[in-house]
Amino acid sequence: MSIIRRILGMSVSDAGSKTFAIDPSTLAAAQRVARVGHCACLASRTKKGTPSVPNLHTDAQDVTASGWHLLLELIRSARAASSSAFEPLATIPADQWPAVITLPPSISDLKTVTTLRLYGSHLRRLPPEVGRMRALSNLDVYTSYSLHWFPYEITRCSALNDSRVSTRALYGNIKTRLPFPRLTNPVDTLMPQTCSVCDQPFRDSGVQVLWTTQRVATDVVPLLIHSCSSECTSLIPDAPGGYYPRPHRGGGGVGMPDPDFD
Repeated sequence: MSIIRRILGMSVSDAGSKTFAIDPSTLAAAQRVARVGHCACLASRTKKGTPSVPNLHTDAQDVTASGWHLLLELIRSARAASSSAFEPLATIPADQWPAVITLPPSISDLKTVTTLRLYGSHLRRLPPEVGRMRALSNLDVYTSYSLHWFPYEITRCSALNDSRVSTRALYGNIKTRLPFPRLTNPVDTLMPQTCSVCDQPFRDSGVQVLWTTQRVATDVVPLLIHSCSSECTSLIPDAPGGYYPRPHRGGGGVGMPDPDFD
């Protein structure tokens, strides 16, 4: 079966081939992406019994990588051109793209971008600054199998109404039940500049690092929260039905928590 057929889930019946529509951007991206080099987190869900709790990806971006430098230049060019779509893989060579595991804070400069295409990426995370892309209406991170969560700041993208996510790779997915990593103290590589909820500087009392599950555009996704206070945490909506309703520190699945799940 060809790579395109695998992507589309195409099958051949006794009556002959079934045909499916695929947009040109996805078709082109599918022919460029590297299918190796993703994390091993999904392997735990294929074993019998309860999947082991994975470790949270906290590795730092290699800022000396060629692909990273190209990405920075592409963001500057897209900002200057007031671009409406941003698809870095269309320019960054496929062998340099896997070294990009996050996006730079300067992604917030793309004020006119409505479509962000990151199909087949090796991203481990999106930066909190993605929440400042106020024009963003379409987010495509399909087949980004190392991307297990999103920053809570993405809920600030009020225009975001269409998304494409490989939900089986997400923490707490209601079908695959990949457990949430346990959260303790803030991690420098994940820490935003301001509170995820109120967007104000953090207080001296510390930071609450929590998980929640919310609907973002057309998908239900896990979100990482950095809250400045219990008051801000209380403002976070309940999760959709079938998910642990209130913000928590992880260590378990999607329903009622384990004994040490809070």
